[in-house]
Amino acid sequence: MTTLGVVFRPQLPPERLRGMVRAADDAGLEELWLWEDCFLESGIAAASAALAWSERLRVGVGLLPVPLRNVALTSMEAATLHRLFPDRVMLGVGHGVQDWMGQVGARAESPVTLLREHLDTMRELLAGERVTTHGRYVHLDDVALDWPPASAPAVYAGARGPRSLRLTGEAADGTILDASVTPDGVRRARQLIDEGRESAGREGAHPVVVYLLAATGPDAENRLRAELRGEGRDGIEGLGVAGDAEAVADAVRRLAEAGADTVVLQPTADEPDPEGFIRFVTDRVAPLTP
Repeated sequence: MTTLGVVFRPQLPPERLRGMVRAADDAGLEELWLWEDCFLESGIAAASAALAWSERLRVGVGLLPVPLRNVALTSMEAATLHRLFPDRVMLGVGHGVQDWMGQVGARAESPVTLLREHLDTMRELLAGERVTTHGRYVHLDDVALDWPPASAPAVYAGARGPRSLRLTGEAADGTILDASVTPDGVRRARQLIDEGRESAGREGAHPVVVYLLAATGPDAENRLRAELRGEGRDGIEGLGVAGDAEAVADAVRRLAEAGADTVVLQPTADEPDPEGFIRFVTDRVAPLTP
């Protein structure tokens, strides 16, 4: 079955999050996803609040930009969330937007190397291991978490390019694809991820989370096209969906058939009723998806 989620976009002020969590709880939404976009809102602070306001909602952060973060701190925060809210946390890490990383003086010469080192070390720390490593970017000397999770949690990674996608197969436990990916792009990503997993001898499931930009309501098409045009992605066939529940569910099905395990519906930044969008997803789209 395809898991459905919704994004709380950080273009909304942080004080709107509580209402979104309540709407998600009331509607029975499975997953609420958050972003740590510069310079909008913290992923970890928002996730901890969302988890505390709900008893059942699963919360994902997709993703935390590793150039901004020391791996020990990221692992400490992850371990704390997993212990406080077992089986309800999904954290992803990634390169971050390189222009933003440059603005804060954290742009890495080799983003792929940094992400690999961060992933390897974070997974070791969260598994309760004591780590000494001196890589190109990550340096730890005899570091172990005093309060690791009861069992090693999945660490997701975001990716776009071929090298990064293969890396997620090699070194991450799941992959996050943003809303710039069409169904054909998901198929290609799955192939690259599997190549990485095979080269690393990885076995077992590797979930793929895909964002889908979606708009509904009388002005849905205009809002969708305006956002895509603003991002320089207007006119790409199969990208985003505007329309009623049938249209959105059909777009979800196409991504699922291409290899998505979770489809996270991403409202436009100017969505007039974010809480209503959650109800639309749970009440009208979910019954139509596999």
